[in-house]
Amino acid sequence: MRIVLLRALGLGDFLTGVPALRAVRTAFPDAGITLAAPAVLEPLAGLCGAVDEVADTAPLRPLASRLHHADLAVNLHGRGQQSTLLLAATRPRRLLAFAHEGLEITRGLPGWRPAEHEVARWCRLLTEGGIPADPDPAMLKLDPPASGTPWPGAVVIHAGASAAARRWPPDRWAEVATALTGRRIVLTGTADEGPLASFIAGRAGLPPASVLAGQLDLTALAALTAHAALVLSGDTGIAHLAAAFGAPAVTLAGPVPPALWGPPPRPAHRVLWAGEPGRSGDAHASAPDPRLLAISPADVIAAAETVLSLTKDG
Repeated sequence: MRIVLLRALGLGDFLTGVPALRAVRTAFPDAGITLAAPAVLEPLAGLCGAVDEVADTAPLRPLASRLHHADLAVNLHGRGQQSTLLLAATRPRRLLAFAHEGLEITRGLPGWRPAEHEVARWCRLLTEGGIPADPDPAMLKLDPPASGTPWPGAVVIHAGASAAARRWPPDRWAEVATALTGRRIVLTGTADEGPLASFIAGRAGLPPASVLAGQLDLTALAALTAHAALVLSGDTGIAHLAAAFGAPAVTLAGPVPPALWGPPPRPAHRVLWAGEPGRSGDAHASAPDPRLLAISPADVIAAAETVLSLTKDG
């Protein structure tokens, strides 16, 4: 049996989809399961133990011909017509996706619920499609990476995010870094976020060697996160990576409430949220969301010190 799962998205999206991936593997233990996703995610796909391969796929781009005619194709990408039509074009024997009023081929399939946590959403799609799926937080855990890191026990600050709406101001991150002076601090991010990380390091009096932005592949970032003393970030991929490894973390949520995207609650992972319950902002806006800006450096410093004290004691 051949199964194709489409989730051609980023790091955080992959990690919130892990319980759904594992559910498919549990239901079809002998099937060949391919995840259509960016190739950069392949190391983490191996750690979740749910898929046999990652087929390099860009968002909303046609799938490779070798993925056509699968026995089952599941749209874990989104609810829109475009992603479902991309899968339908591969002519699978069975297609599972959320229903869309503009697509006759989705008539009778599970319906989309806007106010639903991202983990629960994809598990429900599978369950209502006849594939039992458990959104239990334990299903989010990844096996620890086999490789170590040159920076064990570091405080990791990841100031960037793919959208400005989820980027807390860099001068505030510098204030937090300054307050944590005395601990080994490293700053991560993409190559494009190198100047941002360097700005924070300069303002906080950190050495240039503390800037790791653009220097780590996903395997190295996973090892760094898994062995961190603390991970500080906005609501972006590394926050979900910290949750997957059970690493101590403080995550600044905004504009999307943690009830929809946040990690599972646990003492060593504090999520700061200054918005109203159930009310989201535009996650792709071109300016930091007011809910995010309502979180002060003092809030983050206090949460960081609390989590560090918990992990020291326990």
